[in-house]
Amino acid sequence: MIGVGRSKQNLNVVDRPLGKGKTEVLLSAFAFLFSELVQYNQTRVDNIAELERRLEDAGYAVGIRMLELLCHREKGNRRETRLLNILSFVHSTVWKSLFGKVADSLEKGTEHEDEYMISEKELLVNRYISVPKDMGAFNCGAFVAGVVKGVLDGAGFPARVTAHFVAVEGQPRPRTTILIKFSEEVLQREARLG
Repeated sequence: MIGVGRSKQNLNVVDRPLGKGKTEVLLSAFAFLFSELVQYNQTRVDNIAELERRLEDAGYAVGIRMLELLCHREKGNRRETRLLNILSFVHSTVWKSLFGKVADSLEKGTEHEDEYMISEKELLVNRYISVPKDMGAFNCGAFVAGVVKGVLDGAGFPARVTAHFVAVEGQPRPRTTILIKFSEEVLQREARLG
């Protein structure tokens, strides 16, 4: 009876169940890898806008994968179909998976019906990056904006997502706001769903 009762350790990688895995990465390892990502892209661009676009593209790829993973793990392969539900998913589940905590705030824009903002007092990707004087307007939050855009696009909610610094009175560092501007088709679909 050789090979009748295969033990767990002999299972093929494909046959093993997809578990939760380790959910935390050392902060120093993340800071080092992210710093290298920024430096790598910085040597290949001519201006700040192009650097932020490249970071956003890298974040977009992460966002698409995060959506797949979290929908599988947390929601039993179901995806959100309503606007507020997907925003809540990004604000809580995605943010907690990436940064270990829920985002500081999720707000609806007051000037435009199609704008929402996720604000973070001290965004992790901006915490350990020192920006040279000649790149004063550079915001590493573009990476997180790319992640949010990837999650939203993958879920069928196309949007323009950008990262901005917002000065806070009495704080030495500005907070980062991820501005989400949904496309017209999303708003029309939401109106039809009632």
